[in-house]
Amino acid sequence: MILFIIIGVILLIVSFGLKTNINNPLSKFSGTLKIIGLLVIALGIFSSMFKQIDAGKVGVQSLYGSVKPDILESGLHIINPLLDITNYDIQTQNYTMSAIHGEGAQEGDDAIRVLSNDGLEVVIDLTVLYRISPVDAPKIFKGIGVNYTDKIVRPVTRTRIRDNAVYYDAVALYSTKRGEFQQRIFKSIEADFKTRGLVLEQLLIRNINLPSSVKRTIESKINAEQDAQKMTFVLQKEKQEAERKRVEAQGIADYQRIISSGLTDKQLQYEQIKAQKEIATSPNTKIIFMGKGSAPIILSDK
Repeated sequence: MILFIIIGVILLIVSFGLKTNINNPLSKFSGTLKIIGLLVIALGIFSSMFKQIDAGKVGVQSLYGSVKPDILESGLHIINPLLDITNYDIQTQNYTMSAIHGEGAQEGDDAIRVLSNDGLEVVIDLTVLYRISPVDAPKIFKGIGVNYTDKIVRPVTRTRIRDNAVYYDAVALYSTKRGEFQQRIFKSIEADFKTRGLVLEQLLIRNINLPSSVKRTIESKINAEQDAQKMTFVLQKEKQEAERKRVEAQGIADYQRIISSGLTDKQLQYEQIKAQKEIATSPNTKIIFMGKGSAPIILSDK
């Protein structure tokens, strides 16, 4: 649009130059160039009256440094051609600070290093999910500008994490208090963002790294706890096995006591005769010798 206006002005200047120089053979085209120049300028002005805002963005209007409070939402708008429109992305954005090279928004190691309550350095990888509040876009443009990530998102997040980490021990941050710490810094950063026209959607603690000495201590403690749990299981199993054997022995003893107290000589003789009868009728039995006053002798072909 501005390009059309510039071209039109150039054509007008050329046409006036040709008109004043009557000796130039091209001077007869000065009138035509003037008309074309005016048409191009009119086309530039007309086209600059239309402004398209893409989906997921809003337009902030300013005129000679004065920022208008109302915004242009996505779609086609007819505006004052003198207005300057600055687009702002209102979709969810993320800003990652990581110790891994090439993973975060900044090159190199960009993790957040904080001191815990017990004086140990803890390294935190973090991702911030946020967006611009559409109605606050003019305020952001006027007070912050377009580089709100480096001016607000990054410094506020890093400062609030350091401010809140001092309330926790290193091991607690790494294990039991991680969720509580994340919720605490979320509320703190959310309040700061809100005053500046930003909406904090989610705060993701991706990793918490402890000093090597602390890691070894934690691993040793975990291994010791696992060994203790394993020994407890073994002892319980042995105790159950001992109880099973005691119950089995008690059952055998009770059985023997019942048998010894309930059987008589005649009953034993009767059971013996029954057993001899079953052996005698077996197809494998060949000869039976019955000795007087003694137990029978049975020969088998087996």
